[in-house]
Amino acid sequence: MKTYLVGGAVRDRLLGIAVKDRDYVVVGATPEDMLRAGFKPVGKDFPVFLHPQTHEEYALARTERKTGRGYHAFAFDTDPNVTLEDDLRRRDLTINAIAEDADGALIDPFGGIRDLEAKILRHVSPAFAEDPVRVLRVARFAARYAERGFRIAPETLALLRGMVADGEVDHLVPERVWAETQKALTEKTPSAFVRALRDCGALRVLFPEIDALYGVPQRAEFHPEIDAGIHTEMVLDMAAQLAPGNALIGYCALVHDLGKALTPKAVLPKHIGHEHRGLEPVAAVSARFKVPTEYAVLATFVCKLHLLAHTALELRAETVLDLFEQLDAFRRPERVASFLLACEADKRGRLGMRESAYPQGDFLRHAFVAASTIGAGKFVDQGLRGPAIGEAMRKARIAAIAAL
Repeated sequence: MKTYLVGGAVRDRLLGIAVKDRDYVVVGATPEDMLRAGFKPVGKDFPVFLHPQTHEEYALARTERKTGRGYHAFAFDTDPNVTLEDDLRRRDLTINAIAEDADGALIDPFGGIRDLEAKILRHVSPAFAEDPVRVLRVARFAARYAERGFRIAPETLALLRGMVADGEVDHLVPERVWAETQKALTEKTPSAFVRALRDCGALRVLFPEIDALYGVPQRAEFHPEIDAGIHTEMVLDMAAQLAPGNALIGYCALVHDLGKALTPKAVLPKHIGHEHRGLEPVAAVSARFKVPTEYAVLATFVCKLHLLAHTALELRAETVLDLFEQLDAFRRPERVASFLLACEADKRGRLGMRESAYPQGDFLRHAFVAASTIGAGKFVDQGLRGPAIGEAMRKARIAAIAAL
C-alpha cells in the first residue's frame, strides 16, 4: 500500500501558490485495509476516506468507465491492482495529474510539469470528453490562471467544441453548472471563464442570454469598448478587483446588462429602458440555475436600478430615498454596500475607465447613513401613531439626505 499527494496541492506548490487542501490517492489497498488503519469512509460513489488525525481525504486509486450521458453515468473500479498512472490518467488536465510520493519525488506521466512551465491547460487523455463538467472546469481554470498567462491548448479547445457539438453539455444539471460558475466568479479574472465557454460554444447552450450580448453595439461616448459582451467581461473583472472572491458581486456583474440584447435594432446603439427589459432574462438565468435567493434578488436590483445609482448626484433627495426603499435597505442594510460595489464595477468596467472615480457611491453611502439615523422613537414620543409615524420618518429622511 502506497500513498501519494495528488492534484491541486502538487500543482499549486509548483506554481508557488499557498496550498490550502491536500488530497491523497492510495494504491494497492482495499476499503477493508483503510478501515483497519482507522480511516473513516465518506465517499458515496467510490471509496474516499478521512485520515483519523488530519481529516484529509484519501481516495483509493480508481479507473472510470462511462456508462451513459451526463457526469453521473460512470462506473468505477477501485481494485488494488489499479496503478497510480491509471488513476492519474482519468484526471482532467495534465497540470492536475502530477503526484508526489512520501519522499517528495514527483511522478508526472502526462507532462503536467512541462505544461505548467509553458502555461498551458491541456487534457490528459481522450477520456476527458466523457465528462461534460470538464467543460466548466477548464473554463474555471482559465479564469484562475489567466493573470499568469495560461491558455487552453488548441487540441483541448477542439475537444471541448466537440463535446458541445455532441450534446454532452446539454446533460449538465443546473446545480453543477451553478457550482462551477459560482467558483469561477471568485477568481481574479472571471471574464476568462465566459470567454472560454464562448470559444467552445458552451456559452450559447448554457447562458444564451449572455452570449446574445456579443456584437450588440453601445454608444461610444459612454462605452468606448462598444460591444456589450466585452463590456460584461470588463465589468466582471472590475467586480473581482473591487470585491475579491465575492461571487455575489460577480453574479450581479454577469447579468446586469442582459436587457441590452433585447434592445430593438432600430434604436441601437441606444439602450433606453434596457434596465427594465433585463429583468425577465435575469430572472430566467437565476431560476434555471437555482442560484441562491440573495444572489437572485440583488442581481435583479442591480439590473433595475444601476442607472439610478450612476445619476445619484443629480437625483432629488426623495428619489434617493426611493432607491433605498426599493432595496429594502433599512431592513437589509448590507445590500447597500453590495449594490454599490456592483454599480461601481459597471461604471468602471469600460475601456479607459478602470481608474476612474465613482463619487456616486460615496454620496449614496453617506446618504444612507444619514437616512438610517432617523428612527421611529422620537415620533412616537411626539404622540404620532400608525401611518403618521411612517410619513414623518420619510419626510425626516428626505430632509437628512437633502442636507448633505
